[in-house]
Amino acid sequence: MKIHLLFLACLMPFMACSNNRTQMPVAEVEAVQEDTVPKADTALYAMMQQRENCFIVVSKQELKLYVCEAVEDDTVRIVEYPVCLSRNLGPKERVGDMKTPESTWDKPFKITQIQDASDWVHDFGDGRGSILSYGNWFMRLLTPGFTGIGIHGSTNNEASVPGRDSEGCIRLRNDDLDLLKEQYAYQGMKVFVKCEDEGLKPFEQKYY
Repeated sequence: MKIHLLFLACLMPFMACSNNRTQMPVAEVEAVQEDTVPKADTALYAMMQQRENCFIVVSKQELKLYVCEAVEDDTVRIVEYPVCLSRNLGPKERVGDMKTPESTWDKPFKITQIQDASDWVHDFGDGRGSILSYGNWFMRLLTPGFTGIGIHGSTNNEASVPGRDSEGCIRLRNDDLDLLKEQYAYQGMKVFVKCEDEGLKPFEQKYY
């Protein structure tokens, strides 16, 4: 009997330590849980929130695409890319007129789809036949009255950017298109396409 009591007496300090470890204070438990939240998820959430404040402006006059962001009570440009626009000047009037459609500030175009276009081909009628032409992505635009207009890359046509050589779409360099898609573009994003004689809005002169 004495042996059993002595064994229990020796075991009790270890049992007490074990209980102390399992009964962690609530504050410490919450702290551990907060530390286990993936930082990447937090960064992704912040990036998606920032994207929702961004929109695109395409300047026919400057042959540039600007990504702008609404920041509190102000709007600023955060990045720009050179573009290739339609061969002919003026607003699009009919299918096949080789013109890029224009929007108004109260009725912008919108990105309705971002499609994988890495294997899309097109025949430009220049003797090269059907060739890869769109880069990795085709950002399809909702342009009332017309279909098939979008923002895409310039595979086999990179030398045309910047310039006036497209059939109506907005053509970027492939690397710029990839950055636009990765960092800013999203389905539903507003896209403003200005006419040739329209200058800069006040916010377009401000950069981060």
